[in-house]
Amino acid sequence: MSGNTTRRSLLKNSLVATVAAWLCKPKRGESHQVKKYPDTLGVLVDLTRCVGCRSCEAACNAEQHLPIPELPFSDTTVFEDREHGRQRRTDDTCYTVVNRYEVAGLEHPLFRKVQCNHCQEPACVSSCFVNAYTKTPEGAVIYNPDVCVGCRTCMIACPFYIPTFKYSSAFEPQIMKCLFCYDTRLQYGRQPACVEACPQEALTFGRRDDLIRRGRRRIEEHGDKYIHHIYGEYEAGGTSWLYLSSVPFDQVGFSNEIPDEPILDSVKNFLGIVPMVLTIWPALFAGFHLLATRKEYNAGSSRKHTDGREDNA
Repeated sequence: MSGNTTRRSLLKNSLVATVAAWLCKPKRGESHQVKKYPDTLGVLVDLTRCVGCRSCEAACNAEQHLPIPELPFSDTTVFEDREHGRQRRTDDTCYTVVNRYEVAGLEHPLFRKVQCNHCQEPACVSSCFVNAYTKTPEGAVIYNPDVCVGCRTCMIACPFYIPTFKYSSAFEPQIMKCLFCYDTRLQYGRQPACVEACPQEALTFGRRDDLIRRGRRRIEEHGDKYIHHIYGEYEAGGTSWLYLSSVPFDQVGFSNEIPDEPILDSVKNFLGIVPMVLTIWPALFAGFHLLATRKEYNAGSSRKHTDGREDNA
């Protein structure tokens, strides 16, 4: 068989394999076997019901003993940052924030609550090499600051850019994020403080599977009111916080680039070298320091000997 024939055969076989793979591409949600947590709890957020009252923010700060903000929670000027292109983010002073979005074609703005989404297969848990994170059977992703070393790998791994670093103390590294009110409420079967405080019933607490069914039923019954998708059902392998919206999700700050597979599947090769880097770099820089010190020492010794010979002369 000639070389040209062999190459043609390989190209033909490759083309057939590519077409076959495309035709057999799994449907959404079937490309990855998501871990099942039968008792996972969650929250269904209906953006069409939220009025931006920020009651959830106030309840969260009170429940988690976070500092009182300079401006009261009734102050709506905080939404102006979003209109100037700056989206409010969670930090060490607030575990949840509400952003306002002016959407073309709508007479009124939409509001979106932001907090840790408590993924089914959290990248922060898998990427943390000191096991500072834990995924509980109830669905919460909780954090233990006592073992955290401040590497901030979780901040890199999170597809939703939620974990933030507390910079007030360099000697006590601590990641700050929503804990789903696990210690005070969730582990006892109680709904989170933000859900309890919502006056518009925009937040619904319950078993994740039940919430997905409720969301689908709401979409079917009010087909013209909602986008036919529950954000968080599949994204990043699925999340405990689920969203319904009347407009495409990218118009209210959500990313459409997040794959259905857990995000760690895409970044695990990179994250796998982080512990090695953290181990090697200190030694590497120590070696540089020793070399520089030795060079300075040798240069000083040479000058001393030279000066001594000149004096003797």
